[in-house]
Amino acid sequence: MNRGLFITFEGPDGAGKSTQIENLRNYLDDLGLDSVFTREPGGTDLSENIRDILLDPANKGMTSRAEALLYAASRAELVEKVIQPALDQNKIVVCDRYIDSSLAYQGYGRELGALKVFGINQFATQDLMPALTIMLMLDPEKGRARLDQDNLDRLESEDLEFHKKVLQGFAYVAEEYAYRMKVVDAGMSREEIWDEIKPAVDWKLKKRGFI
Repeated sequence: MNRGLFITFEGPDGAGKSTQIENLRNYLDDLGLDSVFTREPGGTDLSENIRDILLDPANKGMTSRAEALLYAASRAELVEKVIQPALDQNKIVVCDRYIDSSLAYQGYGRELGALKVFGINQFATQDLMPALTIMLMLDPEKGRARLDQDNLDRLESEDLEFHKKVLQGFAYVAEEYAYRMKVVDAGMSREEIWDEIKPAVDWKLKKRGFI
Protein backbone atom coordinates (compact mmCIF):
# COMPACT_ATOMS: atom_id res chain seq x y z
CA MET A 1 0.00 0.00 0.00
CA ASN A 2 1.38 3.40 -0.93
CA ARG A 3 1.55 6.20 1.62
CA GLY A 4 1.40 9.18 -0.65
CA LEU A 5 4.37 10.79 -2.34
CA PHE A 6 5.63 14.32 -1.70
CA ILE A 7 7.68 15.88 -4.53
CA THR A 8 9.09 19.40 -4.52
CA PHE A 9 10.69 21.57 -7.19
CA GLU A 10 13.45 23.97 -6.23
CA GLY A 11 15.95 26.30 -7.83
CA PRO A 12 16.80 29.95 -8.39
CA ASP A 13 14.50 32.40 -10.15
CA GLY A 14 14.27 31.78 -13.88
CA ALA A 15 15.34 28.13 -13.68
CA GLY A 16 12.18 26.90 -15.45
CA LYS A 17 10.36 25.17 -12.60
CA SER A 18 6.91 26.06 -13.91
CA THR A 19 7.53 24.38 -17.27
CA GLN A 20 8.76 21.15 -15.69
CA ILE A 21 5.97 21.11 -13.12
CA GLU A 22 3.48 21.31 -15.97
CA ASN A 23 5.28 18.41 -17.68
CA LEU A 24 4.92 16.38 -14.50
CA ARG A 25 1.25 17.31 -14.16
CA ASN A 26 0.56 16.06 -17.67
CA TYR A 27 2.58 12.90 -17.07
CA LEU A 28 0.74 12.00 -13.85
CA ASP A 29 -2.59 12.72 -15.53
CA ASP A 30 -1.64 10.37 -18.39
CA LEU A 31 -0.87 7.68 -15.81
CA GLY A 32 -4.27 8.26 -14.19
CA LEU A 33 -2.72 9.02 -10.79
CA ASP A 34 -4.43 11.16 -8.16
CA SER A 35 -2.25 14.21 -7.61
CA VAL A 36 -2.37 17.61 -5.93
CA PHE A 37 -0.31 20.54 -7.21
CA THR A 38 0.39 23.54 -5.02
CA ARG A 39 2.92 26.32 -4.55
CA GLU A 40 4.86 28.30 -1.98
CA PRO A 41 4.23 30.72 -0.61
CA GLY A 42 0.53 30.13 -1.15
CA GLY A 43 -1.83 27.22 -1.58
CA THR A 44 -4.46 28.29 0.97
CA ASP A 45 -6.41 31.52 1.34
CA LEU A 46 -4.27 32.68 4.24
CA SER A 47 -1.04 31.55 2.62
CA GLU A 48 -1.92 33.42 -0.59
CA ASN A 49 -2.45 36.58 1.47
CA ILE A 50 0.96 36.07 3.03
CA ARG A 51 2.38 35.56 -0.47
CA ASP A 52 1.04 38.95 -1.50
CA ILE A 53 2.81 40.57 1.45
CA LEU A 54 6.09 38.74 0.85
CA LEU A 55 6.36 39.40 -2.87
CA ASP A 56 4.98 42.95 -3.05
CA PRO A 57 7.84 45.30 -4.07
CA ALA A 58 6.23 47.95 -1.85
CA ASN A 59 7.42 45.92 1.15
CA LYS A 60 11.10 46.21 0.22
CA GLY A 61 12.00 47.35 3.75
CA MET A 62 10.84 44.09 5.38
CA THR A 63 13.31 42.74 7.93
CA SER A 64 15.01 39.43 7.19
CA ARG A 65 13.62 37.70 10.29
CA ALA A 66 10.09 38.84 9.55
CA GLU A 67 10.50 37.51 6.02
CA ALA A 68 11.69 34.11 7.26
CA LEU A 69 8.85 33.84 9.77
CA LEU A 70 6.22 34.81 7.22
CA TYR A 71 7.44 32.07 4.88
CA ALA A 72 7.30 29.59 7.75
CA ALA A 73 3.77 30.72 8.69
CA SER A 74 2.56 30.28 5.12
CA ARG A 75 4.21 26.86 5.01
CA ALA A 76 2.57 25.78 8.28
CA GLU A 77 -0.88 26.53 6.86
CA LEU A 78 -0.16 24.74 3.60
CA VAL A 79 1.19 21.60 5.27
CA GLU A 80 -1.64 21.26 7.76
CA LYS A 81 -4.50 22.10 5.41
CA VAL A 82 -3.35 20.79 2.02
CA ILE A 83 -0.18 18.71 1.88
CA GLN A 84 -0.53 16.37 4.86
CA PRO A 85 -4.25 15.62 4.29
CA ALA A 86 -3.52 14.73 0.65
CA LEU A 87 -0.62 12.46 1.64
CA ASP A 88 -2.87 10.79 4.23
CA GLN A 89 -5.22 10.00 1.35
CA ASN A 90 -2.33 8.35 -0.56
CA LYS A 91 -2.15 11.12 -3.13
CA ILE A 92 0.90 12.48 -4.91
CA VAL A 93 1.63 16.06 -3.82
CA VAL A 94 3.81 18.30 -5.99
CA CYS A 95 4.86 21.65 -4.55
CA ASP A 96 6.58 24.53 -6.31
CA ARG A 97 9.17 25.41 -3.61
CA TYR A 98 9.31 24.28 0.01
CA ILE A 99 11.77 24.39 2.94
CA ASP A 100 14.83 24.31 0.69
CA SER A 101 13.91 27.70 -0.73
CA SER A 102 13.90 29.20 2.77
CA LEU A 103 17.30 27.68 3.48
CA ALA A 104 18.64 29.24 0.27
CA TYR A 105 16.86 32.62 0.27
CA GLN A 106 16.69 33.40 3.97
CA GLY A 107 19.45 31.16 5.30
CA TYR A 108 22.03 32.16 2.68
CA GLY A 109 20.61 35.15 0.78
CA ARG A 110 19.63 37.00 3.97
CA GLU A 111 22.51 35.41 5.90
CA LEU A 112 20.28 34.25 8.76
CA GLY A 113 21.94 30.83 8.80
CA ALA A 114 20.57 27.65 7.27
CA LEU A 115 20.35 25.79 10.59
CA LYS A 116 18.31 28.55 12.26
CA VAL A 117 15.95 28.75 9.31
CA PHE A 118 15.62 24.97 9.24
CA GLY A 119 14.72 24.98 12.92
CA ILE A 120 11.74 27.30 12.59
CA ASN A 121 10.55 25.33 9.57
CA GLN A 122 10.77 22.00 11.39
CA PHE A 123 8.26 23.43 13.83
CA ALA A 124 6.12 24.96 11.06
CA THR A 125 5.90 21.75 9.01
CA GLN A 126 5.77 19.24 11.87
CA ASP A 127 8.97 17.74 10.40
CA LEU A 128 7.38 16.91 7.04
CA MET A 129 10.04 16.61 4.34
CA PRO A 130 9.74 15.68 0.65
CA ALA A 131 10.56 12.20 -0.62
CA LEU A 132 11.98 13.68 -3.83
CA THR A 133 13.25 17.15 -4.67
CA ILE A 134 13.93 18.21 -8.25
CA MET A 135 16.68 20.84 -7.98
CA LEU A 136 17.04 22.94 -11.13
CA MET A 137 20.38 24.73 -10.98
CA LEU A 138 21.12 27.80 -13.09
CA ASP A 139 23.58 30.67 -13.00
CA PRO A 140 21.71 33.68 -11.53
CA GLU A 141 22.69 35.99 -14.39
CA LYS A 142 21.12 33.60 -16.89
CA GLY A 143 18.07 33.13 -14.69
CA ARG A 144 17.48 36.85 -14.28
CA ALA A 145 17.73 37.34 -18.04
CA ARG A 146 14.73 35.02 -18.45
CA LEU A 147 12.48 37.08 -16.16
CA ASP A 148 10.06 39.82 -17.18
CA GLN A 149 12.08 42.83 -16.04
CA ASP A 150 8.98 45.02 -15.89
CA ASN A 151 7.17 42.73 -13.43
CA LEU A 152 9.76 41.59 -10.89
CA ASP A 153 8.53 40.72 -7.41
CA ARG A 154 10.29 41.87 -4.23
CA LEU A 155 12.76 38.97 -4.16
CA GLU A 156 13.36 38.80 -7.91
CA SER A 157 14.33 42.48 -7.84
CA GLU A 158 17.16 41.93 -5.34
CA ASP A 159 20.66 42.59 -6.68
CA LEU A 160 22.87 39.99 -8.34
CA GLU A 161 25.01 39.48 -5.24
CA PHE A 162 21.93 38.38 -3.29
CA HIS A 163 21.03 35.86 -5.97
CA LYS A 164 24.59 34.52 -6.04
CA LYS A 165 24.27 33.83 -2.31
CA VAL A 166 20.94 32.12 -2.95
CA LEU A 167 22.60 29.84 -5.51
CA GLN A 168 25.24 28.96 -2.91
CA GLY A 169 22.38 28.09 -0.59
CA PHE A 170 20.82 25.74 -3.13
CA ALA A 171 24.22 24.10 -3.66
CA TYR A 172 24.45 23.56 0.11
CA VAL A 173 20.96 22.05 0.19
CA ALA A 174 21.72 19.76 -2.75
CA GLU A 175 24.77 18.38 -0.95
CA GLU A 176 23.29 18.25 2.56
CA TYR A 177 20.15 16.41 1.45
CA ALA A 178 21.59 14.48 -1.48
CA TYR A 179 19.55 11.38 -0.55
CA ARG A 180 16.34 13.02 -1.81
CA MET A 181 17.78 15.21 -4.55
CA LYS A 182 17.71 15.02 -8.32
CA VAL A 183 19.96 17.88 -9.42
CA VAL A 184 19.47 19.00 -13.01
CA ASP A 185 21.33 21.57 -15.13
CA ALA A 186 18.60 24.04 -16.01
CA GLY A 187 20.72 25.44 -18.83
CA MET A 188 19.74 22.48 -21.00
CA SER A 189 16.71 22.46 -23.30
CA ARG A 190 13.25 21.88 -21.80
CA GLU A 191 13.13 18.45 -23.36
CA GLU A 192 16.54 17.46 -22.02
CA ILE A 193 15.59 18.65 -18.53
CA TRP A 194 12.41 16.55 -18.56
CA ASP A 195 14.40 13.55 -19.77
CA GLU A 196 16.49 13.92 -16.60
CA ILE A 197 13.50 14.38 -14.29
CA LYS A 198 11.22 11.59 -15.52
CA PRO A 199 13.40 8.61 -14.48
CA ALA A 200 13.78 10.02 -10.95
CA VAL A 201 10.01 10.42 -10.67
CA ASP A 202 9.38 6.95 -12.09
CA TRP A 203 11.76 5.40 -9.54
CA LYS A 204 9.85 7.00 -6.64
CA LEU A 205 6.47 6.09 -8.14
CA LYS A 206 7.56 2.45 -8.43
CA LYS A 207 9.07 2.40 -4.94
CA ARG A 208 5.78 3.66 -3.46
CA GLY A 209 3.69 1.29 -5.55
CA PHE A 210 1.97 3.86 -7.75
CA ILE A 211 3.12 2.20 -10.99
